[in-house]
Amino acid sequence: MLLGAIADDFTRASDLTHFVGPGTGKPDCEAGVVALKTRTVPVNEAVSRSLEAVRWLVAQGCYTK
Repeated sequence: MLLGAIADDFTRASDLTHFVGPGTGKPDCEAGVVALKTRTVPVNEAVSRSLEAVRWLVAQGCYTK
């Protein structure tokens, strides 16, 4: 997977997929979008969920710096 993104809600994740998904002229783009519900949870839980999502994306081959 070349590109990974984490969205704080389903709507933003859905919006983001339109930039990298079918119909955008980028058929060979390998992307993953993780939709979380982090806007409405306590900060420590949001951070924990986000870090878990980052670890998953890295395990799928996304590069981090």
